[in-house]
Amino acid sequence: MSFSYMPGFGNDFETETLPGSLPQGRNSPQRPAYGLYAEQLSGSPFTAPRGTNGRSWLYRIRPSVKHTGRFHQFDLPQWKTAPCLDDHELALGQLRWNPVQIPDEPTDFVSGMRTMTTAGDALGQSGMAAHIYVANRDMADDHFFNADGELLIVPQQGGVRFVTEMGVIEVEPGEICVLPRGLVFKVELMAGPARGYVCENYGAKFTMPDRGPIGANCLANPRDFKTPVAWFEEKETPCRLIVKWCGKFHTTELGHSPLDVVAWHGNYAPYKYDLATFSPVGAILFDHPDPSIFTVLTAPSGEEGTANVDFVIFPPRWLVAENTFRPPWYHRNIMSEFMGLIKGQYDAKEEGFVPGGVSLHNLMLAHGPDAPGFEKASKTELKPQKLDNTMAFMFETRFPQMLTRFAAESEARQDNYIDCWAGLKKRFNGTPEGDWS
Repeated sequence: MSFSYMPGFGNDFETETLPGSLPQGRNSPQRPAYGLYAEQLSGSPFTAPRGTNGRSWLYRIRPSVKHTGRFHQFDLPQWKTAPCLDDHELALGQLRWNPVQIPDEPTDFVSGMRTMTTAGDALGQSGMAAHIYVANRDMADDHFFNADGELLIVPQQGGVRFVTEMGVIEVEPGEICVLPRGLVFKVELMAGPARGYVCENYGAKFTMPDRGPIGANCLANPRDFKTPVAWFEEKETPCRLIVKWCGKFHTTELGHSPLDVVAWHGNYAPYKYDLATFSPVGAILFDHPDPSIFTVLTAPSGEEGTANVDFVIFPPRWLVAENTFRPPWYHRNIMSEFMGLIKGQYDAKEEGFVPGGVSLHNLMLAHGPDAPGFEKASKTELKPQKLDNTMAFMFETRFPQMLTRFAAESEARQDNYIDCWAGLKKRFNGTPEGDWS
């Protein structure tokens, strides 16, 4: 069971596991029911405008000060944080990777995080990092929270269960999950080894984009975002909490589970979304819309219309426009595009870009359809066509995405990616018709 959730727009929910555990009325009680402690989790400044103010009241068995002890430094060498500069010696270029392999040694969600790019500055709360996660075991007694940013998780292989202090969310490939900054959770695998993508957003919280002239419908709809009901774990056995804070990791030992919230109410909560419920909008006569028309979530920056991060998808859809080149045009862009493929085939890259893979086109670096894709799209009969069994996405940011050493030196990196455009030939011959032979 879950509630509909509107990211970034101040909904208020209430949920309890035990009857009467959530206070009602105009005043919080001096002594909450069941001997619980009241605690507020704030995800925004106290005086933020109502529409962006995020906070939830948690009624828990122990306050969070009892879920931390003496911290010790903890090493996760493959999880990097911006700014991460000069981490490698690879020259600038358009880049693409095969899927990162799931390791044989025991690896959970946190230890299996592999940072591909970083952008901006986590300490300045701007920018993002793009990661691949690979995991083959549960976080049984380990727990984690990220003080640097919220996490947008995009599973590609294997379902994952996020057991959070505010409830349980199960996410399969084709769905996404957003875990707010500071939320404590652990991750369990639903069906064997798992792999996916993560956007670590250092900036403003993700929200739904304004639809502008599109109007009240289409794109992502609020009713399709779901947040969990309350759930708690009363476990009096040794546990561990790992914290990411300003790019470093710290751990503390506990004698009990920190997932002990019996009831909560508020609007600062984890949520999931089924990408199949996205209603795409496109051209129906001619021309090709910009990829912004496929934005599911956006994290705004201080500059209007320029996102800190956009989460954009390319779902199944009908292609119907006439006299139009249907794949994305060749372009150079002020935004930096980290792209992944969840399933199927991407229409502008029919070879080499496979599910679980990654491409990176940094700001102002030219990119577009490969030579076979261009040839096919230029000569195909333009009739209504269903683009099916596909789901690609982008983490797109206003900042340059700096490559990590892991990404630069990975065996999965395709040294020959640039060759996908080698077959594009000169068609100019001085005549209006050009050379399309």
